[in-house]
Amino acid sequence: MKSELKRFGRGFVYAYNGIRLAIREERNIRFHLCAAAYAYLAAVLAGLGASEFALLSLAIFCVIQAELMNSAVERAVDKPDTTHWWSAGAAKDMAAGAVLMSAVGALFAGGFLFLKPDRLMRLWSALTANPLYLILLAISLILAYLFVFRFGGAPKKEGLPDDNKQA
Repeated sequence: MKSELKRFGRGFVYAYNGIRLAIREERNIRFHLCAAAYAYLAAVLAGLGASEFALLSLAIFCVIQAELMNSAVERAVDKPDTTHWWSAGAAKDMAAGAVLMSAVGALFAGGFLFLKPDRLMRLWSALTANPLYLILLAISLILAYLFVFRFGGAPKKEGLPDDNKQA
C-alpha cells in the first residue's frame, strides 16, 4: 500500500519534471504560456464570468497539453533509422497539426468570449485609463519576447554542426 502511494506520488514528480524541461527547452511552450497570461489578464479586464473563465482555461490547457505531446513525439522520433525516417517525419507533422488544431480552437473560443462590443470597450478603457498601464503592457511584451526567444534553449544535438563555429 505504501509502495503504491509512493509510486503514485512519483508520477506527479515526473510530470512536473517534464513540464519544467519543456519550459526550459521548448520555445513554443513558452509562447503559449505568455499567450495564456495575456488571455487571463484580458479575461479579468473584460469581466468574464466563472463559466467563461472555465471555457478559457479549458482552451488554454488543451493547447498546452497538445504542445507537450508534440514535444514528446518530436523527442521520441528525433533520430529514426533510415527505414523509419518517413514515418517519423509524418508522426512529427501530425503532432504539430494537433497543436495547430487546438490553437485554432482556442482562438475561436477566445473570439466568442472577447469579440463583443461591451467587452472590447471594457478592455480598451482599462488599458487607457492610466498611461502607466500602457507602459507596463509594453514592458511586459518585451519581457515576454525575452522569455519566449531568449530563455532556455534546446540541448546541443550531437552530430549537428555548430552554427557559431566558422568553417
